Amino acid sequence: MTKRLPALAVLGALALALAGCGTTQVAASTDTDAEATTTSASAGCADDSTTTSTDAVELTDAFGRTVTLDEPAQKVAVLEWQQIEDVLSLCLTPVAVADADGYRTWDTAEVLPDSVESVGTRQEPNLDALFATEPDLVIVEAYTRDDAIIGQLEEYGIPVLATIGANAEDPIAQMLETFDLIAEATGRTERAEVVKDEFAQHLADAKAEVADAQPEVTDFVYFDGWVDGGNVSLRPFGQGSLVGEIGEELGLTNAWSGEVDPAYGLGQTDIEGMTTIGDASLFYTGTVDPDSESFVDAAAENPAWASIPAVEEGRLTAFPGGIWTFGGPRSAQQIVDAYVAAITQ
Repeated sequence: MTKRLPALAVLGALALALAGCGTTQVAASTDTDAEATTTSASAGCADDSTTTSTDAVELTDAFGRTVTLDEPAQKVAVLEWQQIEDVLSLCLTPVAVADADGYRTWDTAEVLPDSVESVGTRQEPNLDALFATEPDLVIVEAYTRDDAIIGQLEEYGIPVLATIGANAEDPIAQMLETFDLIAEATGRTERAEVVKDEFAQHLADAKAEVADAQPEVTDFVYFDGWVDGGNVSLRPFGQGSLVGEIGEELGLTNAWSGEVDPAYGLGQTDIEGMTTIGDASLFYTGTVDPDSESFVDAAAENPAWASIPAVEEGRLTAFPGGIWTFGGPRSAQQIVDAYVAAITQ
């Protein structure tokens, strides 16, 4: 599943790389009765008692654009998965999203009801289908203020909230800033504080659990990969990646020292390149795709793979499928849980 990435001078190939190989086997939502503007299938929303602001909105988005609304947005269209998850975590259900089926496969942190209109792909949304849902706000993920999708949407006179997908200088803070922007635009800031507090407590509890476990090896490398023409490509999540930063917040040390891109903290290597990580434990994106070769199985055919200490000693662990490694606070909690399970099993 392609993760839209900016073009990079050194790691340009990452723009076409996979966020995860294959397809996770995850059941789609069967909730067809959700109210489009008031509820979502988010965990905790059934008991949510936070209020929604009714005040006019004026905010500055991630690119310095001023977004003004007479009242908080209720009918929201969303064109990227992290932001879909965020809207659901705020106890709202979007009226339209890009690539609904892909979201349901790759991001299981929040359930997207079947009733939500799917309006094309994230790379090429169907604007006619989007506008037919009559949104009062469209949330996009962009790389520059001049991103074509912003201009196309602005021509139709519908307010656009532009967000940034990642920032390797502080990926957790960037993830939460995006969440806050969406909360402000929808009047759901009280709910946002609940979700953020739950994430912070979840992280603190997990850090204590990892410390109590006293793992013999605290160095790690998280990676995903793919097979192309029999060649195995691996993508380590290095310094500045959301997954890597969460691991370090838990008291671990990200051992990948290779070059990474400045937005997502992602590197690129082959099997031989992974032999440089020393004794670090290996964690990777767990997926199931009957139509695609497993990159881990393919790697095992290379003798160099068996020489890596983590492989030789059985410290190679797949995270559960359906964790979106570029997601919001709820995906981040799933990442935390996956680390703890791998370390304490």
